[in-house]
Amino acid sequence: MSMLPRLKPRKFYDLVIEVAIVRPGPIQGGMVHPYLRRRNGEEPVDIPSEELKPALARTLGVPIFQEQVMQIAMLAADFTAGEADQLRRAMAAWKRKGGLGPFHEKLVGRMVGKGYERDFAERIFKQIEGFGEYGFPESHAASFALLVYVSAWIKCHHPDAFLAALLNSQPMGFYAPAQLVRDAQESPQKVEVRPIDVNHSLWDNRLEPTARGPEYPALRLGMRQIDGFKQVWADRIVAAREVPFVDVEEMARRTGLEAAAMRKLADADAFRSMGLDRREGLWAVRRLPDDEPLPLFQAARARELGVEAAANLPLMPLKEHIATDYQTTRLSLKGHPMQILRPMFDAERVLSAEAVYAKRHGALVKTAGVVLVRQRPGTGNAIFVTLEDETGVVNI
Repeated sequence: MSMLPRLKPRKFYDLVIEVAIVRPGPIQGGMVHPYLRRRNGEEPVDIPSEELKPALARTLGVPIFQEQVMQIAMLAADFTAGEADQLRRAMAAWKRKGGLGPFHEKLVGRMVGKGYERDFAERIFKQIEGFGEYGFPESHAASFALLVYVSAWIKCHHPDAFLAALLNSQPMGFYAPAQLVRDAQESPQKVEVRPIDVNHSLWDNRLEPTARGPEYPALRLGMRQIDGFKQVWADRIVAAREVPFVDVEEMARRTGLEAAAMRKLADADAFRSMGLDRREGLWAVRRLPDDEPLPLFQAARARELGVEAAANLPLMPLKEHIATDYQTTRLSLKGHPMQILRPMFDAERVLSAEAVYAKRHGALVKTAGVVLVRQRPGTGNAIFVTLEDETGVVNI
């Protein structure tokens, strides 16, 4: 994320380099900053010899890809095809420590003997050691870059379809459904996201027409977003609703859904088109007979008690709605969890993401948020965390 504004990709091959450059090989070999400086015109492109141009010209004299390291070994250190293959095998066996040791003097010594600076030769060997941890061939980088370009194009021009596809493919990737939804809502097209509803939702997330026109569809959340909900239940709902459901009891009778399915729908606040708030929906489901039918008088009595009590139910507070949304569907369209806690954090001078970015560079700040991503790389003791609140994200 921090590399993209420094690299400023302008063509497809820039994406190939972007994919491969933030890897242990180029980083440990000290190749990243020289490439960026040369690309930005801050230092001249320096290729140590004419014989290395075929290997290094396309990356401004800086080896970035696994194939380039192999080429350099053959061109600058006179490795035979057999020796180069042995080097490739040693690089591939990244779990076996020390596998590259025997190649150090052979590579560095031969390069120095041919007139190359020892510093350059040592950097090349460090690059090889980095690939021993995680090699990234140019062919793989190009394949990834194609996915990058296609995904970015769809996300830019059709963020609604992009969001639907990602949600329908969960669990996957870096980000949870709540962050994917928020990102789409804040895109330039401001994707409208509609809640799960028994009269409108399918199993999958889908696109619906809006008054803004066909180029701006809304995303209707699907019943697959409800934790523990089964596709067979969703199929029965869709099959039974040729005429919209008007109340919970009628829906239960027409669909034949068991009590557990109805409770999950109520928990997910999916009865809004029937005019029921989440708490009212929960009460209506609670008074349904359990999967065994009640005798006539008991069922009638349950309905009467349900109507009487439902009339006195207080509306659920927003903070309870948001918390329950996250518990049942892992996202909320009603608000962000951090906005509930904001008064407490304000009292403790804990800054929002928006306020953090307004501070001067180098200032010490306290911030808090929902953890989106947490990474502890294998090399080093740093932990990288991305936090989100109702105003944005902060990387720490």
